[in-house]
Amino acid sequence: MNREQERTFAIKQAAEQTGVSVDTIRYYEKIALLPPAARKGNGHRLYRDQDVQAIRMIACLKKTGMSLEEMRPFLAVSADADPGEHPELMEQVRHHRRTLTDLISSLQQVVDFIDLRLEEASFRPGCSGAPQDGIPQNSADKPLSPLQLDYFRYRPKA
Repeated sequence: MNREQERTFAIKQAAEQTGVSVDTIRYYEKIALLPPAARKGNGHRLYRDQDVQAIRMIACLKKTGMSLEEMRPFLAVSADADPGEHPELMEQVRHHRRTLTDLISSLQQVVDFIDLRLEEASFRPGCSGAPQDGIPQNSADKPLSPLQLDYFRYRPKA
């Protein structure tokens, strides 16, 4: 598809497709995270498919906790570029992935601990013993290891 036949979207359509607000898209353009949008004769912004893909990428990276400044190098590399040509970016992605998997593991420990406490509460006098949606009904469903429980122990600061 050549440039003249390329699909374009109004800012509202781009926002609907990406789940990113119109104001946020304008902000990303203002801080040069996105290239300036093409304009219609009336001044309305027009976004191409690649712009919409960039907005989706920003939204995805943002969900991982990556800062807007950390995203800039990723957005500067074209989508069809060979990752092998950018080893520093690949290492940054690997590092970010490790950070995320550590966070997921830590959050899972918190959920397990909460489940354990909720389960214990259901067996105490005066607490409802009725099953609760999404909460294991006995410790055999999801036991916690001593290492996992150690995560919640108080450690005085040195």
